Amino acid sequence: MSEVNGTERPPLGIRLLHALGKEPDLSAMTAEDLVAFRDAVNRKRASRLARLITGFPDRGATIQWREVALPGRGLRVRVHRPSPGLGGEGAGLPLVLHVHGGGFVGTAVQSDWVNSRLAARLPAVVVSVEHRLLDPETPLSAAVDDGWDVLRHVVRHAEQWGVDPARTAVFGESTGSMVTALAAIRAREAGLHLKAQVLVNPAVDLTSAGFDHASMSRYADSPTLTMTQMRLLQRLAVPPGTDPRTVSPLYADDLSGLAPALVVVPTVDPLADHGRCYAERLRAAGTPARLTEYPGATHAFLSMPGVVPQAKAARAEIVEFLRGALAG
Repeated sequence: MSEVNGTERPPLGIRLLHALGKEPDLSAMTAEDLVAFRDAVNRKRASRLARLITGFPDRGATIQWREVALPGRGLRVRVHRPSPGLGGEGAGLPLVLHVHGGGFVGTAVQSDWVNSRLAARLPAVVVSVEHRLLDPETPLSAAVDDGWDVLRHVVRHAEQWGVDPARTAVFGESTGSMVTALAAIRAREAGLHLKAQVLVNPAVDLTSAGFDHASMSRYADSPTLTMTQMRLLQRLAVPPGTDPRTVSPLYADDLSGLAPALVVVPTVDPLADHGRCYAERLRAAGTPARLTEYPGATHAFLSMPGVVPQAKAARAEIVEFLRGALAG
């Protein structure tokens, strides 16, 4: 992997996309501007043309939206199932609860490539949460609650969903990893046994100390996540007086007794050290944690297989890890 001034260079496709794009001034956005911006971005991510970047779904899986009735609200989830005839159409399939990344931007559609392959190749039912997005009126704790509430709902109604609640895993990307890491902690406290957790380029430290990690300054202007974006996320997600443990799993009081973890870290990422530190804390607490680094890969690479070659290897590793954890 070539380096510039000691820093790894991202894949060519990412550099070209970055050169063609224009980063908005996030710090100057009003609440209305932010909502309009994310709506426009999410429309693009859900478009057919975006599949050239986000990847085409596996034909061995079916995908549909479904509404989930949660306490005081309804929420959409994107459900991936093995296609009929592949041996996975019966009841009692493993459940993988997925949460996409983005914080204030993002949609479950951007993760169809990886989730459809998990559904087809494990096989399993993959439920991806279209959680509430962060803005000045919606705290990040709303996404945390959405992830946990959907997990509990599907497990409690396992027969209706055709899943085996005894074979359940959680899988998150970026801020989605924060949601699923906290869900794993809640699951332990609630007596809900998870078989595994997969955390990809996790954002697990949204305190002001999160900016002190070396990777933050080294990749402050990376093409898929910048320090400016992280500061906006931190400002909206962690207003003064917020208990850091509610949105930062790195500061959880107890990380013992959790589901075994696979922590996937792309090295060209401001958050790379977040994942490394979290894996270290899990191990120190006695929770099994495999840390895998993908040199040259950028933040959110798993949602961009069309331009980041390392996404395929990471997806294969996730399938292998979950297949072993969810077997039998």
